[in-house]
Amino acid sequence: MKILNSANNNFNNSLNKLLLQRKKKVQSSSISVTNIVKDVKKNGDKALLKYEKRFNQNKIIVPSPKQINASIKSLNQKVKKAIDIAYNRIYKFHSLQKFKNISYIDKFKNKLEYKYLPLDSVAIYVPGSSASYPSSVLMNAIPAIVAGVKRLIMINPGFKGKQNPAVLYAARKCKIKEIYSIGGPSAVAAAAYGTKKIKKVDKIVGPGNAYVAAAKKEVFGDVGIEGMTAGPSEVTIVCDKFSNPEWVASDLIGQAEHDNLAQCILISKDKKLLEKVKIELIKQLKKIPRVSVARKSLNNNGILMYVNSDKKIIEIVNKIAPEHLELNIQNYKSYVSKIRNAGSICLGKYAVMAMTDYNVGSNHVLPTNGSAKYSSGISVNEFYKRISYINLSKKGIESLGPSVITLANYEGLVGHAQSVIKRIRRK
Repeated sequence: MKILNSANNNFNNSLNKLLLQRKKKVQSSSISVTNIVKDVKKNGDKALLKYEKRFNQNKIIVPSPKQINASIKSLNQKVKKAIDIAYNRIYKFHSLQKFKNISYIDKFKNKLEYKYLPLDSVAIYVPGSSASYPSSVLMNAIPAIVAGVKRLIMINPGFKGKQNPAVLYAARKCKIKEIYSIGGPSAVAAAAYGTKKIKKVDKIVGPGNAYVAAAKKEVFGDVGIEGMTAGPSEVTIVCDKFSNPEWVASDLIGQAEHDNLAQCILISKDKKLLEKVKIELIKQLKKIPRVSVARKSLNNNGILMYVNSDKKIIEIVNKIAPEHLELNIQNYKSYVSKIRNAGSICLGKYAVMAMTDYNVGSNHVLPTNGSAKYSSGISVNEFYKRISYINLSKKGIESLGPSVITLANYEGLVGHAQSVIKRIRRK
């Protein structure tokens, strides 16, 4: 991990450089996916199958009900129960997010309404291949279900046509009827433009690696995507002398094991704590299956940061705008109102990010790569479109029309003005 000291003169430049280096790594993928997206758009299933064979050794785009049932049947009952618990908690919290329609009548008896309508069709992208995430099925599908989305499909890469049984069980729990064993940029393109086997959707959501994120940006405009960059994963942890270095190290590793491009940052005013965490990282890395991924992530994108003031720490956190922020400090309450940029914030020593990834109830599909400065994580709101309804009375247009005519003429839009004039002057 890189080590930075806020007392050094070049601290800000060094931090900016490290953040920019990772951002460029993430964004560099955009060039390589363009041709894949174009190929699938033009050649449909033929191109899709070509990339599935190349990247996933997969010849099956649509798994049969028999395959799905057999896979689910093999799943451990304990895992099924854990998914059930997570489903119920996530559904409960997201059901509280439903919006109310607005209706307003002014003094001229003009009626203005603002209504929330669910999207017709959505594809949820669930990462796969090197790891499988049934939790991501729940996090993407449940808000869509609560919103009332009519058609929900799942795209999830399977190796040699086999998908993870827990992912399939979570999909069934969410009553997803269309399941496709595809992944990567080609899967995103197939959902965006449609093929003979896959009917196109109106929106694609869900986290993925840098290539998936780039593909979603490529198809945006032809289809909707989340209003954020979702992936690769990030965590920033603020700790103090009271923090448990063993716990903090495990939190960093828990994020690092996601992806080679995962970003793990630790900030503290306590140098001794930082040293203790370094020792714990070396010790704990040896004990996890995905050690090579985690080590590469920590070496390339990990930062240990000594910062000598709370004010400076808050400034740095807002600058990073992390996906996950853990305030593992005693005085976290003094920080909360000053943190403006983060996907989610875990408060106190027990609020570990890993819990929020599964069954606390909050959503784990969150803005990354600095996009928390202007966007939010997945919610029920992601699956609504909003429409305004306007019903003007005769008195309303006659009272408000003259000022509209004035503004329209000022802007040089004479046709606008005339369309109002004709109604006011009608006999």
